[in-house]
Amino acid sequence: MDTLPDLARADHAFHALSCAPVFRRRTRTVGSLVGLGLLLGGCASFSEDGGLSVARNYAALELKKDIVKVNDQGIALTAEAEVEKLLRRPLTADSAVQIALLKNRGLQAAFNDLGVSEAQFVQATLPPVPRLTITQYGTGFNTDIERSVVASLLELVTLPLRAEIARQRFQSDQYRAAEQLLRLAGEARRQFYRTVAANQATAYLEQALASSESASILAKQLGETGALNKLEQAREQAFYSELGAQLGKARVQQRAERERFIRLLGLWGREIEFKLPNGLPALPGRLVTGPQIEAEALKKRADVQAARFELQSLVGQYGLNQASGFISVFDVGFSNQYTRSSSSESGGQGSIAPKPTSSSLNGYSLDVVIPIYDFGTIAVRGAKEAYFGAANRLAERAVNARSEVREAYQRYRGQYDITRHYQGSVLPLRKTILDQSLLQYSGMLIDVTTLIIDARARILSNIQAIEAKRDFWIAATDLKAAIVGGGFSADNFGGEAAGGTPGTSLAVATPGG
Repeated sequence: MDTLPDLARADHAFHALSCAPVFRRRTRTVGSLVGLGLLLGGCASFSEDGGLSVARNYAALELKKDIVKVNDQGIALTAEAEVEKLLRRPLTADSAVQIALLKNRGLQAAFNDLGVSEAQFVQATLPPVPRLTITQYGTGFNTDIERSVVASLLELVTLPLRAEIARQRFQSDQYRAAEQLLRLAGEARRQFYRTVAANQATAYLEQALASSESASILAKQLGETGALNKLEQAREQAFYSELGAQLGKARVQQRAERERFIRLLGLWGREIEFKLPNGLPALPGRLVTGPQIEAEALKKRADVQAARFELQSLVGQYGLNQASGFISVFDVGFSNQYTRSSSSESGGQGSIAPKPTSSSLNGYSLDVVIPIYDFGTIAVRGAKEAYFGAANRLAERAVNARSEVREAYQRYRGQYDITRHYQGSVLPLRKTILDQSLLQYSGMLIDVTTLIIDARARILSNIQAIEAKRDFWIAATDLKAAIVGGGFSADNFGGEAAGGTPGTSLAVATPGG
């Protein structure tokens, strides 16, 4: 293997220099070593999609979404056009996820990091680069030139194993990039439900405040006529004031949830003027079944797959350190010493002319590091501990994955039953109670205190029903994340989300003053 013809593209120059002999006449030995390295390992090439095949498969199969790596102006314009198209209509959970996958800069940075990992993988599959050393002594006719070309025989022999280790590490990074994609999709979906729930709760409180204002005005008028005493007037006005404070808190929460949502989607400028639906989606008619989800999680979860490839790479690293621990450097090379000198010689008519002479000597060089202080024990011990550490982390992740998917399913089913209970039982009963209280109050059978208590209870039940439906959809998102990866939120029942994001829980003032 003397040269590689047809190297027309400039971006293959470094690849060609590393995979072919540089010097033809006096470096055939080094060329043979490089050729042997090609047979043993082979040079990898860059993928067309920058290593995004794993992330793209997760996005297409599990999320039913598209992803792009924005690395040129054309792709950027296409992504922007798609985002603008989605923003023209009120957002849904699915469209919000798609916008986040196209616009979130953190995800694009993760794709760039994956590109760096792929470059490191390709670099690791290349044969060792020969080192050329030229030393010259003297000038003119008296010159001594030493030339040597040296390459690492140890790196060449271990090239297949090192290439396989690099491949396993790159595959692990591919699954980690997919995990970041799934994490962003899950967080965007959860935040969509929180934002819509905050809007819905605020709208309901605004309606309740308007009704309470009318009642407060009526109570004031009745008090002026003497039909209502000051205590009952004060209770009605206090209820109206407390409800106004709760609405103020709800509006603050509403704005905060929207800003969190905007950050996840990566929107700015006029893009943040998007519209959302008035309420949360209805409950699904059919629930996800429980059997086999544990096995499905172990098969699909991106973090488990990443840990598996990481463990495999450390197995290879452990074997490599065992093989090369004692001798860590073993370089061989070709050397040539060229000498040129001149001697005086009598010429015609008594002149003295210089006579040049030259000689050339070929030889070989060997460079070995003598392990005086370390016979490979340190490297092998470190690789062994790293291997067992990765094995334990993989086992822990598998155990956690099984537990998380069981917990997520219990939350999913439980929250569904709770939401159905509010919609089918609690809210209808609260409406009946308030309607009957109004009739009895109009007939002067009960006082205003009882009416206020019933009104407060109904407001609280409606807010709790909104939160229950929000928590169900977040639980559904968590169940999907527990199966395919992307982060598991364990605090959604308390109105809290993963990372400490507060929910839209509103405490309506209880009666008693």
